[in-house]
Amino acid sequence: MGTSNVSSNSDFILMGLFSYTGPHLVLFFLMATVFIIGLLGNTTLLFLIATDSRLHTPMYFLLSQLSLLDVGFPLVTIPKVVAEFLQGQNVISFGGCATQMFFLMLMGVSEGVLLSLMSYDRYVAVCHPLHYQVLMRSQVCLVMVGASWFSGALVASILTSITLQFPYCASHTVDHFFCELPALLKLSCADTSAYELALSISGVLILLLPLSLIFISYGHVLGAVLLMRSAEARHKAFTTCSSHVTVVGLFFGAAVFIYMVPGSYHSPKQDNVVSLFYSLITPTLNPLIYSLRNREVRMSLVKFMGRSDFKVKG
Repeated sequence: MGTSNVSSNSDFILMGLFSYTGPHLVLFFLMATVFIIGLLGNTTLLFLIATDSRLHTPMYFLLSQLSLLDVGFPLVTIPKVVAEFLQGQNVISFGGCATQMFFLMLMGVSEGVLLSLMSYDRYVAVCHPLHYQVLMRSQVCLVMVGASWFSGALVASILTSITLQFPYCASHTVDHFFCELPALLKLSCADTSAYELALSISGVLILLLPLSLIFISYGHVLGAVLLMRSAEARHKAFTTCSSHVTVVGLFFGAAVFIYMVPGSYHSPKQDNVVSLFYSLITPTLNPLIYSLRNREVRMSLVKFMGRSDFKVKG
């Protein structure tokens, strides 16, 4: 390749997830199946929240934004993986790589902020129920959602533009199945240590700040739930909040591993597994977690299925 920098006409080569052996073919079809289930689950949840007036509450409005992000996450990576496998080519253009990296960071940061704001919603609902309608009025919800999307776009714009300024003059083979920032930095022939240090520091703000807000919110929620006299109220609060805590654990666990644990402590193969987990498995599990644990969502789904069945019979 020489020592010339990557230009807008240069391509990167991605390391595919699958070979054409029997076990890998099974894994490929399994991945495609999970991808379809995730899209159906999240679009169904979006549809139910939009059409059922009983779900027109702040909690479900925030949940609809989570489902929207969970639709986007797999769409950025999985169709490209499928196309590479079917065509036998693992090449991605410079522009395609930049676009993929930007939208992954956009949705990742937005989801982290959104999850922290969803924990605040549960804190208000459990600890200050009499003030819930005022503290979580529609204007506040819109500001919260706008803040999550804006923070994601801001961080993604800054990090993507800086990352693509580095010279990539050695191998153009990205040891990953999509263009993720840590994997791309390994290809740079410039000293990226200062930038990586800055990324670690920003990671504290981007990941640990929302996570701290979540811990504080649920610390108060747990204290309030334990003091509730009604067993039914305790069960409802615990069920709703435990769904959110499960989603938080899945998302932040993978994000901390990728972006805060030094690269020397995990291999590219481990990075692929964890990245596949947070970009495909977690978005697929989220609607299942919420629909199975939330009575309102189950009732809305049953109502919709019953109405559809009636129309078919009619």
